[in-house]
Amino acid sequence: MNRQAQACVLLLLGGAVLRASLSDLYLRYVKEGLRPFLIAASLLLIAAAVMTLWYEMRPALRRSTPAADETHDDHDDHGHAHHEPRVAWLLILPALGLLLVAPPALGAYAANQSGTSLSTGGLPEYPPLPDGDPATITVYDYAVRAVFDKGQSIGDRRVRVTGFTVAGVDKQPILTRMRLSCCAADGLPTKVGLSGNTPSGLADDTWIEVTGRYTSRMGRDPINDFEIPYLEVESWRQVPAPRDPYE
Repeated sequence: MNRQAQACVLLLLGGAVLRASLSDLYLRYVKEGLRPFLIAASLLLIAAAVMTLWYEMRPALRRSTPAADETHDDHDDHGHAHHEPRVAWLLILPALGLLLVAPPALGAYAANQSGTSLSTGGLPEYPPLPDGDPATITVYDYAVRAVFDKGQSIGDRRVRVTGFTVAGVDKQPILTRMRLSCCAADGLPTKVGLSGNTPSGLADDTWIEVTGRYTSRMGRDPINDFEIPYLEVESWRQVPAPRDPYE
């Protein structure tokens, strides 16, 4: 791979990242707050590629000794001292993936590979639920309050949560939402079991909005043996996947 080829690969990679960053596609891979950094990084890649091409193709920079240049070029073309390893061509693959075959966000398959993950975050108290009936909260918020607070901060309030379905060991749907610390590589699932007026016949990765109340029922995740809280479902409806699929 010579410098012109390197520049073209950088240009392709930078363009692919910029395209993803200017749409909602980047939300499948990283948290929303990282968008400015992705745009800046892609612009730097594009600038580096353009400058490399300009430098390599500018006639005025050719040395004053053509014979030496010819020898140097021949060495570059037929030797390998100044060439990057051929494995560098693999950088094209993620760029093409972003441009042509963008993979979906983490879903049921990823959730089935990892046990449910919860943390209190060191908070001694739980903030009041949002106003409204039902109170709209995240799957993670409900699970933390149900497991560590035993539902005391929820009380008799109705809550509304949104997530995708994953089939449990008993084939009953489990409401799930992936949570990111930084990017999809560290994504971990939060799982909430459903009781009462539970949905049936739904395929994995079906997004639903569930309204219900706290129940003391608990299950166990067979992957890591961690507690899975349940939600007593009063009503539910199928909804489109949200713009940002992660919490």
